[in-house]
Amino acid sequence: MVKRMIFMLFAVGLVVAALVGFQMFKTRMIKRAMAAFANPPQTVSTITASEQEWRPALTAVGSLTAVQGANLSLEVSGIVTEIDFRSGADVQKGQILLRLRVDDDIARLHALEATAELARINYNRDLRQFRAQAVSQATLDTDAATLKNDEAQVAAQQAIVDQKILRAPFSGELGIRAVDLGQYLSAGTTVVGLQALDTLFDDFYLPQQDLSRIRVGQNVTALVDAYPGREFPGKIAAIDSAVDSSSRNIEVRAALPNAEHLLRPGMFTTLSIDAGVPEQRITLPQTAVAYDSYGNSVYVVVHKPVTGPGTPELFAEQKFVTLGATRGDQVAVLKGLRSGDVVVTSGQVKLRNGSPVVISNTVQPLDEAHPVVADP
Repeated sequence: MVKRMIFMLFAVGLVVAALVGFQMFKTRMIKRAMAAFANPPQTVSTITASEQEWRPALTAVGSLTAVQGANLSLEVSGIVTEIDFRSGADVQKGQILLRLRVDDDIARLHALEATAELARINYNRDLRQFRAQAVSQATLDTDAATLKNDEAQVAAQQAIVDQKILRAPFSGELGIRAVDLGQYLSAGTTVVGLQALDTLFDDFYLPQQDLSRIRVGQNVTALVDAYPGREFPGKIAAIDSAVDSSSRNIEVRAALPNAEHLLRPGMFTTLSIDAGVPEQRITLPQTAVAYDSYGNSVYVVVHKPVTGPGTPELFAEQKFVTLGATRGDQVAVLKGLRSGDVVVTSGQVKLRNGSPVVISNTVQPLDEAHPVVADP
């Protein structure tokens, strides 16, 4: 009986020990599985927030026009007999560009000149006779009126001859020739374009609320996609006297020196207008900001104490920020960050508040105040 009791107790002990061991093993395996499902460290790129000089500016899109520009044409019709220019040439004011056939007009001019000369001879002869009291005052008055009429006809015919000669009305650069030798040219037909390129106007519009921030003489900077990265400085030359009642915008005109003739009328520009003194602002790449309807935020990398072997010590912490203006790839941060904060610039889509991170800055997003479009 005693041996039987001992054997039974021993068997019960083995069962209890097996159950306890199984529970311990299960608990350990569950912990290991949960550890495997824990949020692994995410690889991100970062930038250290710092203050930069930020000049308040207004931006606009403008269009270039010439200070003096015109499509040249003639007032009269005729056959082109002489072309004295080539496309794209520089010309001076008064330079002859084109002539129409004027043979019959010159012949008529000579005839009118002869008639006027005869009227002058008759007037001078009758003037001498009037002084000798041989003719009346009425005869002398008739001779004077005839002379003036004939001289006026000569001047009118001379104007017709001059109208068949096209001259440059101002100095500038010619465009592409639009007529050929021997062509019949109707009055008003464009012969060639002429543009004065030494200075160009840049016309643009601003909202009426910006009217108090602009003035004549204010500095502007223009960018054109034809010359990536190159800035063309200028000044505001005029502000329209009225605001457009339909759009509530006001037209502004800037003058841009163009000594190298790089800019051409018709180009569109991106303008930046200085609107205040420089300020110190914390700037970030725009890719670092998560834009949401409930608030804009960034992730800041923070250090936390290590709790065990292999435990990450870098974690992402979400911070809401107040943003200012943008320039190029950058955005100004008004509130929510301090200089020196390490901000995640890429990879934040994978993060949530408290996520462990690993920093890799081998590839960084663009962070240029004036980005340049690379040639293909």
